[in-house]
Amino acid sequence: MPDSLLIVGSVAYDNVETPGGRVENALGGSALFGAAAASLFAPVHLVGIVGTDFDRAGIAFLEERGVDLEGLETAEGNTFRWTGVYEEDMNNRRTLATELNVFANFAPRIPDRYRRDRIVFLGNIAPRLQLHVLDQMAGPEWVALDTMDMWIRDAADDLACVLKRVHMVVINDSEARALTGKTNLAVAARSILDMGPRAVIVKKGEHGVLLAVGDEFAVLPALPLETVVDPTGAGDSFAGGMLGYIAATGDVTVSGLRRALAYGTAAASLAVEDYSFNRLRGARREALDERYRWLRSISFLPDPHDQEHQNA
Repeated sequence: MPDSLLIVGSVAYDNVETPGGRVENALGGSALFGAAAASLFAPVHLVGIVGTDFDRAGIAFLEERGVDLEGLETAEGNTFRWTGVYEEDMNNRRTLATELNVFANFAPRIPDRYRRDRIVFLGNIAPRLQLHVLDQMAGPEWVALDTMDMWIRDAADDLACVLKRVHMVVINDSEARALTGKTNLAVAARSILDMGPRAVIVKKGEHGVLLAVGDEFAVLPALPLETVVDPTGAGDSFAGGMLGYIAATGDVTVSGLRRALAYGTAAASLAVEDYSFNRLRGARREALDERYRWLRSISFLPDPHDQEHQNA
């Protein structure tokens, strides 16, 4: 039986405009995207907060896939809302509005039966809240953390404390540079390892990901998708798929982390093919296995001693 994965993060309604269209009140947030991907591999315990305006019918499929929602608190008021616009180059987006609503007073309460979970994903919430979560846990074996520029800038001391207590950091390239002051991503990843974690993953959008663990590096391309509908939640889907695989296998060797990286990439590639997590909603594990094989095929480097090379 796979280990349960604890995911703590945001639950939101998103208004998203892309070059291909617009959606309003679409389900989003780090906890939901992460759970939608991770639940293809392992049971998930979800901790978050929603307002009284939240319609749980929209996430019934998560419960059907083994996501336990005891930790999803309902508070008086409105659910967190985000409004953003993606440019023609969807690597670029503008945030038009962020309404924290009940999320502004979120203080994660971990149900007793979640506290022995061995794998934990701390979504992009304030570092002091990430520390609060860890203080409630009974010695998890693998904790992954996400963060963002605002916490790097405004909560540096708390972030430094939590970095000493986690095993993995999942961060994008601009955040890695902001956290370390290093422009070279390999040097930046090595600097983050020096802050405490055992592994660092630097997301580079359509250019793939970089893994640093111990003295080793690994790089993986993104899948070459011809149609990208909505990049919102791609990073959280990546983290969910990766950590769901780790929960299912318990393998945090370098080889295991490389495989987890590939499954995270596969999950993110599915997520961006539709708005919200509509694509992940109907996905099955077989779809991720197929994309894993696709990723292997495009990442393959022939042996330099094979016949083709000798005849070149």
